[in-house]
Amino acid sequence: MIETKTQPAIVDRDEWLRAHRDHLNKEKAFTRERERIAATRRDLPWTEMPAGYTFQTPDGPVSLADLFDGRSQLVVYHFMFGTDWGNEGCPSCSFWADNFNGITAHLRARDTALVAVSSATVNQIETYRQRMGWDFRWVSCDGSSFNRDLGATITPEQVEAGELTYNLGTSLPFGTESAMISVFARDGDRIFLTFQAAARGLDLLNGAYHYLDITPKGRDEKDLPWPMAWLRRHDSYEE
Repeated sequence: MIETKTQPAIVDRDEWLRAHRDHLNKEKAFTRERERIAATRRDLPWTEMPAGYTFQTPDGPVSLADLFDGRSQLVVYHFMFGTDWGNEGCPSCSFWADNFNGITAHLRARDTALVAVSSATVNQIETYRQRMGWDFRWVSCDGSSFNRDLGATITPEQVEAGELTYNLGTSLPFGTESAMISVFARDGDRIFLTFQAAARGLDLLNGAYHYLDITPKGRDEKDLPWPMAWLRRHDSYEE
């Protein structure tokens, strides 16, 4: 039998249904609260983005407006991958990115583009993308202040000084590169930053974690040296 921290009661089907129906009310209440918070999120104020950001792609430079690809909404995942990282991006960002493949067509059908952005060069990105087998759009902001302006990249001096730059300036970053999302809306030639999330705010983008959350063991990370110590890139597990 699966070992969990507290062994659940073993009951007959009728008692099982009563307990699970009672819990279902809590799940429904949580869903309603989540929908309420999502509505509040959509009502948050926007701020206009400056013009002039340029991103590098295998086909040449593109603008922030180009990343919308004809849509009015854009979700950017700031993928931790620096120019001095060789040819491997962040393992945890790679875990999140595994959840992006295959969804871009659905997002496009709802007027939304999804793009990953990294400080790494185009060659670094393309080498790693091919290894991982990903097909979502991924561009380089090398040479641009985009990641710095949005709080996803900081200097070693800022790290050393302990500046609170991560998660809307509320916590310390883990290094010069940070994982986060930025959401944008476009109205003609004007582009607006509408939302940002980082840290546990990224959980809602990771379907694999949500699958684990419905299992008896859950994420099962409490006894690890750090929560994601178990994680490997998807081509690096032993089994």
